Amino acid sequence: MKQTLVRLVRARRPERDVEALLPPLQLYRSILRAHVHHLPVEVRFMGDEYVKAEFKAHKNIDNPLHIVGFLTEWQDYLRSLEKGSWSEGKLTKQELDKMSPEQIGQLYELMQATKKIGQESDE
Repeated sequence: MKQTLVRLVRARRPERDVEALLPPLQLYRSILRAHVHHLPVEVRFMGDEYVKAEFKAHKNIDNPLHIVGFLTEWQDYLRSLEKGSWSEGKLTKQELDKMSPEQIGQLYELMQATKKIGQESDE
């Protein structure tokens, strides 16, 4: 009888309204496939190279928090590609404050590269 009481009193896990993370290889392949279907030809190569470089750079990470954060952000990117909202994405001040100086430098380089592509396509 005590087991029944313990089972009734024990707190249950809260229900999460978040989909499960995809395994890294499946996520990587899904992103590259989404690039084929959802990105313009002009930016597809740059997007593919960036994804490949990021996944390669994070291949040997052991910290579970970094792994979960990395996969979560890339899965959010995949969802935005599939919804078609990837080109309207904006960074909030909080997101910028969380970035390291190295990440801000990479973001700046990416901005310069996309501006260059945009100017070439206008000509």
